[in-house]
Amino acid sequence: MPSSSLQGLRVLVIDDSKTIRRNAEMLLSREGAEVFSAEDGFEALSRIPQVNPELILLDIVMKRLDGYQTCAVIRHNQAFKSIPIIMLSSKDGLFDRAKGRIVGANLHLTKPFSREDLVTAIQSVLKR
Repeated sequence: MPSSSLQGLRVLVIDDSKTIRRNAEMLLSREGAEVFSAEDGFEALSRIPQVNPELILLDIVMKRLDGYQTCAVIRHNQAFKSIPIIMLSSKDGLFDRAKGRIVGANLHLTKPFSREDLVTAIQSVLKR
C-alpha cells in the first residue's frame, strides 16, 4: 500500500541508465510522487524549466555533461538553485561525496539503493 509521504512531489531523475531511471520512477510513483526523467545533463537542463521539479536525483557518471557539472550549472541559475539535489553514484568514496558537496549537492546516495534508502534520503533533504 503506497504511503503518501511523497504525495504530489515533482521529481526529476537524471541518469544515463534506463534501468535506474525506471527503477526510481517505479519506486517514487508508488510513493505518490510525480516523476520525470532525463538521460543526461544537457537534456536535464532543458527539462528543468518545463518540469519545475521540487527535487532532483542526479547521477554522477554520465557522458557529455556529468553530474558534478550539471549540479554546478543548476546551482548557478537563480531560478533553480534552491532545488534539493541528491547525487546518485555507484562510487561511495569520500572524494566523490566531498566533490558533490562542493558543487552544491544536498546528499549522496549510493547505487543500488532500496526503496527505504531512497525515501529516507528524500525525506531528509525535504525535511518531511
